[in-house]
Amino acid sequence: MSFRDLHYGERPLVLPNAWDVGSALAFLEAGYPAIGTTSFGVGASAGHTDGSRSARAETRALVARLVALPCFITADVEDGYSDDPAEVADYVAGLGVAGVNLEDSTAGMLVDPRVHAAKVAAVKERDPDVFVNARVDTYWFGQDIPATLERALSYVDAGADGVFVPGAIGRDALRELTRAVPVPVNVLPVLPLDELAGLGARRVSTGSLPYRAAIDTAVAVAAAIRDGRPAPAATPYPDMQARLARFGS
Repeated sequence: MSFRDLHYGERPLVLPNAWDVGSALAFLEAGYPAIGTTSFGVGASAGHTDGSRSARAETRALVARLVALPCFITADVEDGYSDDPAEVADYVAGLGVAGVNLEDSTAGMLVDPRVHAAKVAAVKERDPDVFVNARVDTYWFGQDIPATLERALSYVDAGADGVFVPGAIGRDALRELTRAVPVPVNVLPVLPLDELAGLGARRVSTGSLPYRAAIDTAVAVAAAIRDGRPAPAATPYPDMQARLARFGS
C-alpha cells in the first residue's frame, strides 16, 4: 500500500503530527501507518515562530532522521521556505519523504495563488511520486468558500494530490468543498471523525494540537508536584529508553 492509497480507505486517514524523534516514535508504536511533522511544533521547539521560514534547517534535520522509520513520513514545509518554485522543488526532493504539506501563506499573509500553483507544479515535476498536499489558508484569514474553492482548484490543476483547508470549517462549507474538489480533502479534527468522513473528508491531521497539549501537560505535571498532588502516570522511563535504543540501532 502506498501513502496515496491511505487516503482512499474506508475511513479518513488520521495523520498525527510529530515535532521530534520521541513523539514520532510514540506515534509509530501506537500503530499509525503515516506520520507528519508539525511546522509549529518543530519551529517552536527551536524558538521560532510559525510561518516565518525560520525552521527550514530544523525541518530538514528532523525529517532526515524520521525517514528511517518503517512508516510513511510527510513533512510540513510551510510555504517551501522560498518564493522561488525551483528552490522549493529542490528542497522537497532532498527530503526523501512520501509527502509534503505546502501552504499558500507566509508571515501571516496569503500569497498570490499563481505563485503557489507554480511551487506545486515545480515540486511535482521534480519529484512526481511525492504526495503534495496543497494547504489553502483562506479560512485562517476570514475568506469564504468561493475563494477557497478557487485556490484549491487552481492547485489541483497544477498537480496537487490533496488539498488541506485548516481552520474551523463548517459542515456546509466542507460538504461543498469535498463535492467540488476532485482530490482528497484534508481538515483538522473540528468534528468527530465519523462525521468528517460523512462530509467527505479523506484525511484528518492533528496539526500542532499534540505539541500544544504536550506543553500543557508538562506544565500540569510540574504544577501537581508543586501543589502536593500526585504526579500523573506516564510511559515508564525504561520503555521510552528502549524505543530510542531500537531507533538508534
